[in-house]
Amino acid sequence: LMSSLTSALTQPTRVCRLYRQSLKTMLSWAVMREIFYTERSRIRKQFERNAGLMDAEEVERVITEGEAELESMVHPDPYITPHCYGGTKYARNPPMPANVRMVMDFGREEYAIPKSAWRPKVPDLPGHL
Repeated sequence: LMSSLTSALTQPTRVCRLYRQSLKTMLSWAVMREIFYTERSRIRKQFERNAGLMDAEEVERVITEGEAELESMVHPDPYITPHCYGGTKYARNPPMPANVRMVMDFGREEYAIPKSAWRPKVPDLPGHL
């Protein structure tokens, strides 16, 4: 899945996506923040260790290995932010509270228009725009 989508991307883009997805995957596995921070540091060190690679084939090999490792570490029930797509609160439409009124003529209510704005309607005169 990942290799077919990422083959057209540049190596720096693939590395950034791999790093971000690694952190997101780790967040699903490490619920407690203290554990996540430790794992985040470990993941960061892995990326920094390979930051000095210059050979394009070696970089490609390391990225491919990282993507394969990420695919093997995918959580079976990943954490999804509740308000995002797939989350528990996504697209919920709770009922309106009883004390809230629906205003169908918004902005044209008598109490919303200042009295100075009330002007008598002038009929159109022929020949005037």
